[in-house]
Amino acid sequence: MDENKLNELMSITAEECAELTQVCMKIVRFGFNNEYKDKRPWLIEEAGDVLCMLNFMVENDLVTWEELEERADYKRNKLIKWSKLNA
Repeated sequence: MDENKLNELMSITAEECAELTQVCMKIVRFGFNNEYKDKRPWLIEEAGDVLCMLNFMVENDLVTWEELEERADYKRNKLIKWSKLNA
């Protein structure tokens, strides 16, 4: 992958991650559902955009789904141990 394409992929991915961060923080501040707005469609939109960028990374041989799944499993086990999240 040429440097310009790589830079564009990384920049757009970072922007999409920031947008997902923003919606997550809005949910923390205002709740998932309130009288003003259901946040689920917005969460789906932003999480889907991040997933799209992960697909681009796989398609361009930067990472593989196997590598991502392996890392996700590792992180999940860590979170089960050290957070209030569970299986």
